[in-house]
Amino acid sequence: MTKVTIDRRSFNALMGSAEVRAVLRAPAQRVESAARSAAPVDSGAYHDSIGVEESETSIGWARAYVVARAPHSHIVESRSGTLARALGSAGG
Repeated sequence: MTKVTIDRRSFNALMGSAEVRAVLRAPAQRVESAARSAAPVDSGAYHDSIGVEESETSIGWARAYVVARAPHSHIVESRSGTLARALGSAGG
């Protein structure tokens, strides 16, 4: 039987690295593109507010997610499900 020991410091550094950020960014950008393509356009505020945000967890792991920042985004999303459908269509 093989025993594997993971160095938590090295693993945490890897999870916050530029390489992992790039791996996360690509699918997030696909979801963003799908969401913008399907977004209902009335004033354009919702459509224009869709974007990728990157941050990190409290232990330094990278994360990327797609958000809509227009003040009425929650209403549009509850009616249209644009972000949820974009996630599914982009293979997220």
